[in-house]
Amino acid sequence: MDQEIRRRLDCAVSIARQAGTRTLEFFQSDRYEVQRKEDDSPVTQADLQAETLMREAIRKAFPADGIVGEEFGEQPGESGYRWILDPIDGTKSFITGVPLYSVLVGVLHGDRSVAGVILIPGLDECVFASRGQGAWWTQGATEPRPARVSNRARLAEGTFLTSQVDSFAQKQAAEAFSRLQSAASITRTWGDGYGYLLVATGRAEAMVDPLMNVWDAGPLSVVLEEAGGTFTDWRGEPTIHHGEGIGTNGRVLDEVLAITAPFSKPA
Repeated sequence: MDQEIRRRLDCAVSIARQAGTRTLEFFQSDRYEVQRKEDDSPVTQADLQAETLMREAIRKAFPADGIVGEEFGEQPGESGYRWILDPIDGTKSFITGVPLYSVLVGVLHGDRSVAGVILIPGLDECVFASRGQGAWWTQGATEPRPARVSNRARLAEGTFLTSQVDSFAQKQAAEAFSRLQSAASITRTWGDGYGYLLVATGRAEAMVDPLMNVWDAGPLSVVLEEAGGTFTDWRGEPTIHHGEGIGTNGRVLDEVLAITAPFSKPA
């Protein structure tokens, strides 16, 4: 199985980079229109073309694998492997010309995350990982180096991130945001996949999302765990399927869970 996972990780890194290049063809230009989906979230031609590119590459390389993507739904598979795709995680950043959006690629075997990629096209920064092989970080043309979470033991020493503050109120958890912000030395909304990349590379201690879809979380558990951290729901269960997420360096997890657990209402 290790070789099968490695093949898929190599493919995941390749298709993430291809998709990222496609998004940059539209980024900070007037070459696309912003449309609204049924949930009122934005979508552009860049999202659609990037996911189409990734799906076509996966079908060619691993035709028996399943695929779940934000824009085109689920394609069942027979191999036991399933790809989780988000062509632009942070479309709101993308459409406002902010280079903190990401391309997310996760690979599951059964329900377990076995490989994943977080790519920030606008910064040319990437973290990728597979089970038992560590997490790796590249910036530009640099050689991959180990991605490691920070050693800070308390939020009072560190940085707490989230994607959108009002999502806590949507979860009836505004108090949780207030308590996390009060506990942390620094609070910022460097969110979406970028926030989890910052945790995985030791530049933040906790990233908390009250509301998530599975494609927002596809690569996060394997990347963070291989970097020495954690990815859980708000009660501490290590899953990408409960519609909420916490990424930490591991050392502050209990402190974060003490705040979030009373508000946990997994989907």
